[in-house]
Amino acid sequence: MSSPSSAVPTAAASLPSPATAVASAPAVSARVGSARAASSGPTVAELLDFVRRTAEDTALISSLPLDPEGRTWVRLDGPGGSEAWLIGWPPGTGTGWHDHADSVGAFTTASGTLKEHSLAVRLPTDGWKTLELNEGVDRSRELAAGQGRAFGQNHVHEVLNESDSVHAVSIHAYYPPLPRIRRFSRTGAVLRLEQTESPEDWQ
Repeated sequence: MSSPSSAVPTAAASLPSPATAVASAPAVSARVGSARAASSGPTVAELLDFVRRTAEDTALISSLPLDPEGRTWVRLDGPGGSEAWLIGWPPGTGTGWHDHADSVGAFTTASGTLKEHSLAVRLPTDGWKTLELNEGVDRSRELAAGQGRAFGQNHVHEVLNESDSVHAVSIHAYYPPLPRIRRFSRTGAVLRLEQTESPEDWQ
């Protein structure tokens, strides 16, 4: 087994997997005020600003249909051509370990509380199935309503609603729009690549 070595000093986010229900709702327009060339996308700071502002839209948050069994989500209009999502998390649900390939992004909890576990490593992009992780790479953070995270490329994490009774709702944004998601399983220090998903798997 090979061991990833270089640390990633960035934060976190998550994306819907094909779960229980896909809802439809009015799109949220981008709220980034600065103009930019068509060839450049929003910065991580702008994505974080967008998800924080969108999380304050109480009418939007309350419009999301919530399912007691599985996550629900609605696609939103993100800033500068980014991909954005409003996601509902029933008690006890989570994403599993995954990354977002070459996309950067941000997310903010709008209601309830989410827990994020992440790995402070940069994984090889391709050509592996199993990796043994070094000690000290695990990070955990609890994100209550109004708290958010930003992250760089190839960020590996899982996001969970650990409550046994309260739904959580969050806003997520990614740029460029996600080309793929790699999903992993983990046993102790061993991380295994289980599946690679493309946009048609979750849209």
